[in-house]
Amino acid sequence: MFLQGEYPSIKVAPPGPNARKILKEDQKYLMQSFHRFYPLVVKRAKGFLVEDVDGNIYIDLNAGIAVAVTGHCHPHVVEAIKRRSEELLHYSITDFVYEDPVLLARKLSEITPGSFQKKIFFGNSGTEAVEGGIKVARGYFEGRRPIVFAFIGSFHGRSLGSLSLTASKPVQRRWFQPLLPCVEHVPYPYCYRCPWKQTFPDCDYWCIDFIEEWYFRRYVPAEEVSAFVFEPIAGEGGYVVPPEGYWRKLKRLADKYGILLIDDEVQAGMGRTGKWFAIEHWGIAPDILLVAKGIASGLPLSAVIGREDLMNLPPGSHASTFGGNPISCSAALATIEVIERENLLENARKVGEHVLKRLQEMYSKYDIIGDVRGKGLMIGAEIVEDKDNKKPAPKAAQKIMEESFKRGVLLITAGLSTLRFSPPLVISLEAMDKALNIIEEVIKNVSRNTLH
Repeated sequence: MFLQGEYPSIKVAPPGPNARKILKEDQKYLMQSFHRFYPLVVKRAKGFLVEDVDGNIYIDLNAGIAVAVTGHCHPHVVEAIKRRSEELLHYSITDFVYEDPVLLARKLSEITPGSFQKKIFFGNSGTEAVEGGIKVARGYFEGRRPIVFAFIGSFHGRSLGSLSLTASKPVQRRWFQPLLPCVEHVPYPYCYRCPWKQTFPDCDYWCIDFIEEWYFRRYVPAEEVSAFVFEPIAGEGGYVVPPEGYWRKLKRLADKYGILLIDDEVQAGMGRTGKWFAIEHWGIAPDILLVAKGIASGLPLSAVIGREDLMNLPPGSHASTFGGNPISCSAALATIEVIERENLLENARKVGEHVLKRLQEMYSKYDIIGDVRGKGLMIGAEIVEDKDNKKPAPKAAQKIMEESFKRGVLLITAGLSTLRFSPPLVISLEAMDKALNIIEEVIKNVSRNTLH
């Protein structure tokens, strides 16, 4: 296995012969309902490095879509998986009891925001967590508050219930109407592209006042709204960071009408932003918090974490055969131990600040970088035609992504044209600089070609 100190080594221009063979079989046997960013065929990975089937080594700035928070195949996580797999593979927590999910629930109760008592429901994926969150909110009000609010640009999953909240790309919803009824969407606080063409802070958070003035006072009875479902930092929508004070003001509006806050931390949680959960940057505790992706360093697991008084759906009303799987829970406990023991929250803050600084320097040099934003190691650089017109430049972003891949850096996009930086939290400053040097050279070339 390659060592952590090795850096991009392109032996065969990707895709190489082994990758081409597997890609052909992939096209033949797998339903192609997903989007492939570039022809990467992974063989193995360790830490922040990935090796493909032709021996090419890459610096990974994707972390398997923000999943491998402790790095790929962290030895402590792998050991926990091996140990538990020799004892118990499955015995549904929805019908019986074993210790792993109990231990994990206690630990999650400790690290999630809010001093109140919590209860937890385990599932397998982010989508399943969102579905569970919707049911908990509706169940708490015993069906009296069927309306749920979500945000334009948000991504909450692709199953029909969670898809009803998702409003990221038309392709995700096309052909699948009608979706879950009683879902309302409002614009996300995307100051760089304000739909009202206002400027923060002069706008005085008009996007929140708009909810009350144009929804609650005109056609949506506030007393029939159960929850606001939101991403504290928009993920698939473009790594968008709301302005300071936004979520606190939304909480005041929610409290005014007795509406629950459901915080989707599927992508932003488990230390990615330099805190355990991104909402902590705004100093509020949501009523329900949803976790998946990085919770178990790559094994399928999700959690709905809510106030004890909310988490009281009657027996038989909600369950998941594989949720709380003993091996996944053991991996999750090991993941939390690694994050604490290796100070990965601090590393995410330190490396993230360095990435933002480097990207801000690039912003001042290249007109195709329209905006740089992020917290910790959840950072976006929006690619535009030029800074004045701010028009998204998806082809340029695609080119940057593809050329970076060909030079040994795994980088993907979000939103219409945003470069997404979400590496494993174990990544070093040295490796990050190596990757940024390659990306800057690519941006320089793409910018030059765009101008000429």
